Amino acid sequence: MSEASLQPEKQRGIAVIAVSGAPVDELAVQRGLQVLARQGFAVHSYYRPEQKFQRFGASDAERVAQIHAAASNPDVHVVMALRGSYGLSRLLPQIDFDLLAASGKCFVGYSDFTPIHLGLLARGKISMAGPMLCDDFTRENLCDYTLSQFAACLAGRQHAVEFDDGDNADIDARGILWGGNLAMLNHLLGTPYWTGVQDGILFLEDVGEHPYRVERMLLQLHYAGVLSKQKALVLGDFSAYKLAPHDNGYDFAAMLSYLRSILDIPVLTGLPFGHIRERASLVVGSQAYLQLRDGKARLSMHYAW
Repeated sequence: MSEASLQPEKQRGIAVIAVSGAPVDELAVQRGLQVLARQGFAVHSYYRPEQKFQRFGASDAERVAQIHAAASNPDVHVVMALRGSYGLSRLLPQIDFDLLAASGKCFVGYSDFTPIHLGLLARGKISMAGPMLCDDFTRENLCDYTLSQFAACLAGRQHAVEFDDGDNADIDARGILWGGNLAMLNHLLGTPYWTGVQDGILFLEDVGEHPYRVERMLLQLHYAGVLSKQKALVLGDFSAYKLAPHDNGYDFAAMLSYLRSILDIPVLTGLPFGHIRERASLVVGSQAYLQLRDGKARLSMHYAW
């Protein structure tokens, strides 16, 4: 990718916080920070290699301090997760979500970062399900689609993602866009950190989850009454799992067919979002319009940072 294709506001401040897993390549972290700087961001990295604790970017207390410091820094406009993996769940009781919401900053990440999106959504604030430093800005060959989506989403008040879905009749649906990682959403269901939306457009993704586990988690959302309250369910990438001989034909397609047979809402697939190289940026909490015509879907978002 040509780095010049990203044109953020000159010297817009971006903070990188290690609220989940530790990076696996320290040199890649430095390379990613340099990429952000070359794209015109004033970079504030709160990650310190010497603070790594077990599998986490730092101790629990230090990771909470990072997110609070980034939210409080007047020179920071965007707060981006270093990476996902696991770790944010341990911090939820200590995170001051009111501080994050009042900061007016754009919080960016996905996967393990999903609770941040829901916490802000509960307070009427939008956030971005989008790239993280690792691996989106640390790759030797940067992905034009992923970074262009990020730049366009950050710069505008309207953003759109197009994808193919040939399994549904034409659709017109409007509602609040929300969602994220399926396992993380299920993990929060029934806790004080859960936020649901009625008449919304729910997007989901996951990685390394066998179709039966995806089905089980979706059934939990269904039995809890979450799915029936949506205008549409939009599935992103579900990959990196292994089928077994005893699955006997039960695969993701079979699971999806069963799911559609028990739900009264449209279930779309093909959204370019998840643990993939070419990933869309989505504004959680935005006013969204989902249109499907002849197998071509367009998800339009309207928002103001």
